[in-house]
Amino acid sequence: MTSHAWRATLCAALAVGLSACGSGSPSSSVNASSISAAPPQTTQMAMIISDSSVNDWASIGVKILSIALIPQGGASPVTVYTAPATPPMINLEQLDQLGEILGNATLPVGTYTGATVTVAANPGDVSLVVSSEPQTGFAGTPGETIPSADIQIVGAEGASGGLSVPVNVTFAAPLVVGTGAANALDLEFNLANPAFIVAHNPPGATATQWAVDFNRPVRGRPIHHLSHLVLRQMYGIATSVATDGSSMTITKELPTLPVVNPETAVSTDMSLQILADGTNGTIFYDLDAGTSTTVSSFSSIASSLVGKYVRFTARYQDNGTLVAVRVWASSDFNKLWRSPEGHVLHVDTASDTITVETSAGTAVPVTIASGTEFYVRRPADPAADATPIGTGPSFLASGNLVRGFKVAVSVLDPLASPLVAQSVEIETAAYSGKISNVLPDGAGLTYTHVYPVATDNYSVNLDYISSASANGTDASGNAITGFKWWDFAYPTQPTDGSSAIAQFSSAVGGGPQGGFTFAGQNVYAWGLSAAVWGDPANPAGWSVPWVILMPTPLPRAVVDTGLANNSFTITPNGATMPGTVDISTNYGSATLVYQFDNSNGTVTESPIDVTTSGGLTTLENALTAGTMVKVFGTPQSDGTFRAYVLLYFTNTQPAS
Repeated sequence: MTSHAWRATLCAALAVGLSACGSGSPSSSVNASSISAAPPQTTQMAMIISDSSVNDWASIGVKILSIALIPQGGASPVTVYTAPATPPMINLEQLDQLGEILGNATLPVGTYTGATVTVAANPGDVSLVVSSEPQTGFAGTPGETIPSADIQIVGAEGASGGLSVPVNVTFAAPLVVGTGAANALDLEFNLANPAFIVAHNPPGATATQWAVDFNRPVRGRPIHHLSHLVLRQMYGIATSVATDGSSMTITKELPTLPVVNPETAVSTDMSLQILADGTNGTIFYDLDAGTSTTVSSFSSIASSLVGKYVRFTARYQDNGTLVAVRVWASSDFNKLWRSPEGHVLHVDTASDTITVETSAGTAVPVTIASGTEFYVRRPADPAADATPIGTGPSFLASGNLVRGFKVAVSVLDPLASPLVAQSVEIETAAYSGKISNVLPDGAGLTYTHVYPVATDNYSVNLDYISSASANGTDASGNAITGFKWWDFAYPTQPTDGSSAIAQFSSAVGGGPQGGFTFAGQNVYAWGLSAAVWGDPANPAGWSVPWVILMPTPLPRAVVDTGLANNSFTITPNGATMPGTVDISTNYGSATLVYQFDNSNGTVTESPIDVTTSGGLTTLENALTAGTMVKVFGTPQSDGTFRAYVLLYFTNTQPAS
């Protein structure tokens, strides 16, 4: 994934457990006027965050202070998560469409219409580490940790030392929390918005300045099946094993951010119970002894677990319990950490190695041996989740692993050089890039992605999943089968059904070449898909269940003619002629407009609400000939460009 396709997306998923405390009802023989109101019925909720990432960053560390749900009817907010006294920093870059459990909460059953998520905003509360190989033209230095003085957190409130940013969320549909099912909600922060992290080169500044703004449109979407949620590998200390061996209890830990050497653990003070997989078996790796075994009970390995650090892959069951798929244990946290987790940077079939980006911004080469097993996360299918899909260098040679996939590697010896992989767990199979060869006959699509290192480039043809394959639900909870797609700007409005492929082909230009002409150049639609393995459409390979059309980035541009009737013209760098950009002023689908200004060495970001007459007038006055702009959106068949995000700059210039 690349920065000019999207920025990072943060999601908070609130998983509601089945266990609940019932409240008693008064006897009919007692005078009702003498009875106090019964306490509200409550249920358990597990707090989870996730995101979609960007390969220009190795680490985007944030501290979430609290999450509160807003009851319907105006009652007081219900706090469902509060960070420890020393809030842990969480790396959003590692949560590529994966969940990270934050904590557990008890809340009243009822209906909730929104949430407030509070993020710490003091200097140092946001950590940015540049990838070791960012996209060509990226403003950061490879492997650089951005100094906190060069990070401006927009919208910070409070006194020095207690600064925070409250992010208000309105759910697309009310969240009904009951005791009869393990409900879940996906709170999606649109950090994929191109204005989430913006680089500036203020006049006279010696370093690039980075503006980080958490206040972007945030949406709530229900997760109808908790067992489909893919969790990130987690760390902890095993504190006990149940007498019957059916479960272990851990205290959850997080790696230190920014990364230190040797890496250490930060306690979250949160206790989790993890069940052994009594049906398919849990694979256990003892890194101190250098052994592995498959167990259906933790009894036989209790002495190798209790008191040690553990790293584990787990899945939710629909009743809210956690089951261990794979477990690694060591008395040394750094041994667990040295098994690299991150996005794939390189796949070298000549030397049988893959290179994985870590949170430290380092590229770690790993040798793929003849016995290396490859797994793909499929928690909804426990047997498939525990079964390898390929082995050894032949899996690499088949082209089934490409740059951008999110993986967690288990190595035979954490102290060896080079590292040799015992297993590679594919957590997210992310294909992305420009889209072409989308024909209305349903044959599939082509993703083409060009990277700084030519051997990482790919142009891959992918089948759509079978029209009979289950593919989630719509906003009303109705089951969807077959391929679906949606515009990044309208995530609650997926297009599915028998006409979805034909409409998708039309939206991206169709034909072998695809794309549309804008300002004398061919401009492609960009997209992202998380492929699935083993669908009937391709039983021994990857298929595409969905595509998100991401905001296509235009090069930096200057305004030629100003805004009139919701349109203006620009000449992008390298273009041969001006092109027309359309904006929307309709509430709920309006173009997101931001003014960036440098005054006395301070960069400020101001959202402009073009749904109001005042905001539209401000934009009309700003978009004069010569104004520098950055536009992200969708090319159209009529040769215009529909703007999803528009950035314009005063007294400062955008970095590359």
